[in-house]
Amino acid sequence: MRQAFIHQLKPLAYAGEEAMNSICTNLTFAGRDLKKIILTSNEMSEGKSWMSMNIAVNIASRGRRVLLIDADLRRSFLVQRHRIELEGEGLGLAHLLTGQCELDDCTYSTNVAGLFILPAGRDVTNPVALIDTPYFTEVLDAVAAHFDLVLIDAPPVGMVIDAAEIASSCDGSVLVIEYNKTRLRDIAECKRQMERSGTKVLGCIINKVSMDTISAKKYYNRGYYRKSQKDYRREPDQAAQNT
Repeated sequence: MRQAFIHQLKPLAYAGEEAMNSICTNLTFAGRDLKKIILTSNEMSEGKSWMSMNIAVNIASRGRRVLLIDADLRRSFLVQRHRIELEGEGLGLAHLLTGQCELDDCTYSTNVAGLFILPAGRDVTNPVALIDTPYFTEVLDAVAAHFDLVLIDAPPVGMVIDAAEIASSCDGSVLVIEYNKTRLRDIAECKRQMERSGTKVLGCIINKVSMDTISAKKYYNRGYYRKSQKDYRREPDQAAQNT
């Protein structure tokens, strides 16, 4: 298997790490039969690819073998954004689906323990012709047999039909929505579009939430953890009034 080195992978702040842990725990509890999960969004720049990578890293850190597939064959940013250095010719999903390589040639182990990636490879003008085929379903079934979880980073379902086509070969889907930007009717339409593919919508991740809106941050910064020993000895009600 070829190697890939991820150069750009910044650690999350405390609140972000806790939120990511919550997301990944919920995905883990979704069921063992849900191994192929697609992440999509309503439109571009909602943080879908960033979320896909961080979910993959988090779950891999729990001792599971995770394959992250970049299925955005129209306009992939995963390799560029995370400065991923691929060994060899940089083969990917597009090369595989067009018969230019085998699965082992475009699947890479990474410098993150337990994390593997299958990059997009190159841009394709008509990816639906490659995705809406029995062979694509066979590829997903094949990798699902060798990994504990397969995450598919797909194009925005609110802009192109690719995500719905990919979802028809998956066990579940997750919507990534930017906070205070996407309209409710657009979110509802994305949900309906994914449901029409026959896949189960597992939930929605609200992304790019301002830290000022997270009350837990204030709790952990101002609560009992910053009080003196004298404060701790006071009655709970009295101490709570001073937080």
